[in-house]
Amino acid sequence: MPVSAPPRVLPALLGLPVLLFALITWQVVADGPLVGVDERLSRALVHPDRLSELLSDLGNVQVAVPVLVVALACAAWHGRATGGDRWWLPPLAGALAMVLVPALVAPLKEWTDRPGTPAVPPASGYYPSGHTATAVVAYGAATLLLLGRLRAPAVRRGLVVLGALLVLGTSYGLVRRGYHWPLDVVASWCLGAVLLTGVRLVGRRTPRDVSRSTRRSSSGTPSSSSGPS
Repeated sequence: MPVSAPPRVLPALLGLPVLLFALITWQVVADGPLVGVDERLSRALVHPDRLSELLSDLGNVQVAVPVLVVALACAAWHGRATGGDRWWLPPLAGALAMVLVPALVAPLKEWTDRPGTPAVPPASGYYPSGHTATAVVAYGAATLLLLGRLRAPAVRRGLVVLGALLVLGTSYGLVRRGYHWPLDVVASWCLGAVLLTGVRLVGRRTPRDVSRSTRRSSSGTPSSSSGPS
């Protein structure tokens, strides 16, 4: 029998990123001392090169979203094939999380109106990082959706490592290239963590429906398509 997560885990998963995001946003809007630290850190890290440019491109919609679409299709096909009652819920949750990224990021960019680093042309609206949020949700949701369909521990670990590397690589490229301040990236990690928590919670419920169906079949309970045992 699977062990459910302790009741305090959910508030921690949602509360910590929300609190950190609120703190960073307050500092950005108020031009607080954390912004000064952020700017000094950026000056130490920025070094535009070809590698950082390529890594930052991993957060492009044209790159990240197709990866998620493939994972959504695989999760939907597998869920339908295994006969889950609500097989469509995890793919729907993953798609909804991706849709919410621009819906949340665009108003925040306009409200905070943060200028970019000296490495980019003068402009505003850099907080939070849309590329980072796209990478976190696209690669993170793809990992969560595929993880439950894999059985080999080594493959599961490899998938998690790959998803983490794609997100970290995108984040590093954006900061190293100077496209974003470090706090822009960290704030998007927090935003993405909240969205992925929703995807994870939906994904944990659906396998129970499948397992109940499997237990009924294995115990000899007749289904609508079979006669009395």
